[in-house]
Amino acid sequence: MAKAVFYHAGCKVCVNAEQMVLDYLDPSKAAVEIVHLGEKRDRIAEAEGAGIQSVPALVIDGNVFHINFGASLEDVKKG
Repeated sequence: MAKAVFYHAGCKVCVNAEQMVLDYLDPSKAAVEIVHLGEKRDRIAEAEGAGIQSVPALVIDGNVFHINFGASLEDVKKG
């Protein structure tokens, strides 16, 4: 089973993307973890290490997919 991590900052764009991810990813094929970086600031370094440059972003088995644009990771760090 694939591991999927959805990183976001809680903005409207991020929340809409989160709902789409949860609606469309097949739970029998991918275990999805949602990480709100505004609330879990200790995971920002993890997101950077995964290659995240902006949120919302989805990482599936190490592959980064940037979805729309809510905020740069630099802006989230300033938060």
